[in-house]
Amino acid sequence: MLTGATLAVLLLLGVLTQPPTEAGQVPQAPTDDAHATAATLAEATARHRDALAEAAAADTRARQARDAGTAALADAAAARSAVGTRAAAAYKGTPAQRWPVGRLSVDAPGATADVLHAAGLVEHLTDDRDAEVARAAQAAVHAARFTDEAAAAEDAAAAARTRAAAVLAEVHDLVATLHPGTSARWAALSTSPASAEQQERNAAALAGWQSYLDRLVAADVTPPTAAELTDADDLPRGLAPLRAGSGDPVPGVATAYADGQTLTVLPAETIAAVSAAFAQLGRPYLAGQSGPDGYDCAGLTATAWTQAGLGLAGDLAGQWAQGTPVPSGQLQVGDLVFSTRAGAGLDDVGLYLGGTSVLSASADRWQVAVHEVGDLSTAVRVTVPSATPTPLPVPAAGPVTCSAPPQAPGTAASPAEAAWGGWSNGRIPADQLCGIGPSHRLRCDAAAAYTAMSAAYQGAFGTPLCITDSYRSFGAQVDAHARKPRITAVPGTSNHGWGLAVDLCGGVNVFGTAQTAWMQLNAGHFGWVHPDWAQARGQNPEPWHWEYGSLA
Repeated sequence: MLTGATLAVLLLLGVLTQPPTEAGQVPQAPTDDAHATAATLAEATARHRDALAEAAAADTRARQARDAGTAALADAAAARSAVGTRAAAAYKGTPAQRWPVGRLSVDAPGATADVLHAAGLVEHLTDDRDAEVARAAQAAVHAARFTDEAAAAEDAAAAARTRAAAVLAEVHDLVATLHPGTSARWAALSTSPASAEQQERNAAALAGWQSYLDRLVAADVTPPTAAELTDADDLPRGLAPLRAGSGDPVPGVATAYADGQTLTVLPAETIAAVSAAFAQLGRPYLAGQSGPDGYDCAGLTATAWTQAGLGLAGDLAGQWAQGTPVPSGQLQVGDLVFSTRAGAGLDDVGLYLGGTSVLSASADRWQVAVHEVGDLSTAVRVTVPSATPTPLPVPAAGPVTCSAPPQAPGTAASPAEAAWGGWSNGRIPADQLCGIGPSHRLRCDAAAAYTAMSAAYQGAFGTPLCITDSYRSFGAQVDAHARKPRITAVPGTSNHGWGLAVDLCGGVNVFGTAQTAWMQLNAGHFGWVHPDWAQARGQNPEPWHWEYGSLA
């Protein structure tokens, strides 16, 4: 059943009342395999990210070297000043003060001690002066060395950024020739689980997106690049401007006429970004991550647009600054829609899909998902870069939470402490959980992360993870606690009851094995942790017990 939001997607991507034009350019045949395209772009994204990380590290080294050089120059200046002070004092002194031994006389033997003392002072002052001279010279050498190190680090940063730009150009060349049919298959590559209700919503939105791409193929329209849509008066042959209610052209998009109807034509970069994001449906929400095993809100949008050949910043403020604000009445698919939190500025971001739907990696859904947004007033179009930085709609004053639900006063700030829309611990309906085998289920983001971790484990040991326990209903918790009261949680408090814990076997259930060592080294990359109490020196050592996320 199509929801209102899905119909809105189809409407937005479909019929628009615009003056008819002839069909656009004839595209190439769909020769690229979707899997190969996705793999190529994912690998290029990793190279781009690595190059930027190298540039950032080099920038840090350069800054540290510049700071050290400044400190060395200050030290040299202080030493030279001390030398100058001593030299001036010596210059102003009398000959007797500068050369006290000249006052030695056989006629005044009683003055010999004073004269020798004065000579010793002069020698000491001379040694101090020589030390200051040496310190000034050494500091100058250090300053020069730090300057050279800073210059080398700055060159390294520039070279890394050049490599990152080259990767983006490589990606953009691929995206510019990507057939819409390939993009449609790419968008459908996600195999990560979601709850039944969420899966239906995701599938409906994906069907709407694929329907739009199929219409482009049927109309023989090759999506132009964003650069080709910059000038509404000079569009590719067969395309016409999309006009707002005021009659002004909408920046960054066009229309084509096909089968008696007009069709919105999005840039090739937008089609790639949206398809890339759809291909991540169901991947877990992981704070501070930008794939491939999980994402936070900014990580998903940055990765999707990087796979479209447009390097997007990894933070919300940076993403806002790279686009042009869009009135809510002119939103187009692919625009970045931001959410704000009172007193904290921008707090979440997702890709607009039409109607009131966005695709995001928001913390309140624990995974990449399609959901509804009530306020669409804060949005930018990144295919139409801002000529000048656009001020943030509200000042940023707190950490980004990607719409994580606020914690009730006095409760622990962890996913395990929040009921699922009213469902309590151990009483979660089966259709709200996702399977990880014939008889095991977890919360869907945890299931996606577990599946990815198990695949990596299988690559190392030849078999998937061995599991004995996962989601535990309230009744099962009561039974387990009655049988093993010393090592089980009080019924209704177990993280098994939230679908966020597993008990493993096959070697992971014993401390000191290669399997346990692998888990300790790799599980965190997938969001799985071994709680302190369950570690070898913990309160209740359980090598087999692992939990998803930062749990109480």
